[in-house]
Amino acid sequence: MAEIRLERLRKEYGKTLAVNDITIKFPTSAVTCLLGPSGCGKTTLMRIIAGLEAPTSGEVYFDDVRVTDKTPQQRNIGMVFQYPVVYKGISVYHNLELPLIEDKLPEAERRKRIDDVAQILGLEHMLNKNVSSLDNATRQKVAVGRAVARQPQIILFDEPITNVDPNSRVQLKTALKRLSKQHNQTIIYVTHDQTEAMTLADEIALMKDGVIVQRDNPRSLYNYPNDVFGGWFLGNPGMNFVEYEVNGQSELGGPLFTRPIRFNNLNRDKHISVGIRPEHILVSPQPSAGAVRGQLTRKSIVVGGQYLLFIQIEGKMLKAKVPTSVGQAVAQEVWVECPLERVTLFGEQGTKIETELIPAQPVA
Repeated sequence: MAEIRLERLRKEYGKTLAVNDITIKFPTSAVTCLLGPSGCGKTTLMRIIAGLEAPTSGEVYFDDVRVTDKTPQQRNIGMVFQYPVVYKGISVYHNLELPLIEDKLPEAERRKRIDDVAQILGLEHMLNKNVSSLDNATRQKVAVGRAVARQPQIILFDEPITNVDPNSRVQLKTALKRLSKQHNQTIIYVTHDQTEAMTLADEIALMKDGVIVQRDNPRSLYNYPNDVFGGWFLGNPGMNFVEYEVNGQSELGGPLFTRPIRFNNLNRDKHISVGIRPEHILVSPQPSAGAVRGQLTRKSIVVGGQYLLFIQIEGKMLKAKVPTSVGQAVAQEVWVECPLERVTLFGEQGTKIETELIPAQPVA
């Protein structure tokens, strides 16, 4: 399997900078999701890797082989697009077989590969059906199967399950996970859907404005964002941010904390943001040590029977995601605690401040 290496990759469309000097390695036999909002450059980056776009500058390597100027056919990759690309008028089996015939594989090996991917994708009872008679989701399964059956070193997926129904989406995600582990192919998967990325990826490369702002495993990326964008973009809803004026001081007070909190502000920022995810906020109908009083303005039931609470504290609005028992128990007045181990500080430029938060000792 191949490692993908990009060196100072840049793509300009006139005055628009789509990819901004990206240098990164995508590890072999891993699924890396390029995640970000529309227009962030993720599809352009994937198309450059595929050879469908030429970079303005920079290089693309598969292992130690420079492929920047090679065609997609010369790169020996598989691709699956947002809309299914199939050969209409022929059977599912023949759709899966055609690329294998082009690769001059023996019939026995062709059948083995087709049976393998058909079983994982749930196509084993449809192999003799004309692909023109199938629904959109099943055609996309055929497109995925055809790319995987060739067993190329690299497979690129461009939002392949965006346009299928919810049930088929779950089936395809499960199948893609199995296929990636079984065949050990290097996979890059482009999506704007964080749930897809969190489910499928070994690593996520989070993109914004043509730059990869953070690359990490899904759990670390979610729990420890490097900047405000990562905290906001990931999560439903995203991270809470409370602005503080510190003017180079190394202490935080209200509205979130009952006692001042000390930290090492190495950048001497004048303004910082305190970030905490809604599910990490502790809420109670009763006062407790370390909790501050707030006013519940609204609550609603969300996925899994949890409650999403909107709580106002000294003019600041916080979102808290709490268990059903807590959501049912709270009334207008609530008590809120932000555990320090769950709090992240961000500086004026939106980047994470590496520091330890410590409650200040009371004055004697």
